[in-house]
Amino acid sequence: MTKTILLTGSTDGIGLATAKVLAAQNHHVLLHGRSQTKLDDAERTVQAQGGTGTIWAYQADLSDIGEVAAFADAVTAEHDHLDVLINNAGVFRTAQPAAANGLDVRFMVNTIAPYVLTRRLWPILGPQSRVVNLSSAAQAPVNPDALRGTVRLDDSNAYAQSKLALTMWSNHLASQWGLDGPIVVPVNPGSFLGTNMVKEAYGTAGNDIGIGSDILTRAAISNEFAEASGHYYDNDSGRFANPHPDALDPVKNAALVDTIDSVIATLQP
Repeated sequence: MTKTILLTGSTDGIGLATAKVLAAQNHHVLLHGRSQTKLDDAERTVQAQGGTGTIWAYQADLSDIGEVAAFADAVTAEHDHLDVLINNAGVFRTAQPAAANGLDVRFMVNTIAPYVLTRRLWPILGPQSRVVNLSSAAQAPVNPDALRGTVRLDDSNAYAQSKLALTMWSNHLASQWGLDGPIVVPVNPGSFLGTNMVKEAYGTAGNDIGIGSDILTRAAISNEFAEASGHYYDNDSGRFANPHPDALDPVKNAALVDTIDSVIATLQP
């Protein structure tokens, strides 16, 4: 069955590789990128896969809450239903870790933007839809002040905390929405895959990106994820597994979401 799938961060790396696979399988694919030039290139590349689905492209800087909201509004204006949202976009290292709004870019892009996007797209995500969130094997207890932008962290800590925060809100929404909302599943696509992020962070070519695109494709459309809401998939071990213990604590998950909501409230006019 042909599905309509939105994939953030789809101009290179795992995102682009996954978009190419999905397009070749005749799905309708909604691309996203921060750079318009890279987005145009990605659109041509994905269209060249020869599938029968339609390709759309949306430009937005996910470190800017206003652009995230406008992105969601643009999608809902053109689509009345979304089968899959893959929150793939992520940041590990950046020359300017402080976003214009004062938040750490890693928390903004890796945690808050996908949360805002998911919540704003909820009206077009039905009970059988899926939200696939790119988590990581790197997960560390979240410092609320770092999430608020009042404490600065180094690259590794910011990334690990932002990915645990993503996993925690994924589990919280899965619990809150239950059967009334879409499936929400955090996925570690595989450690040290050959993305630009890994190359810049560790100076290594990394492992086959296809490892990541394969699991994202499965998470998006395979029956093995049909009842996976609130479960963490670890592609390093090739199975559903436990994330960091904090993500298994409903009280901590709820508190984390309260913090995210309070941060978002300060960003909105």
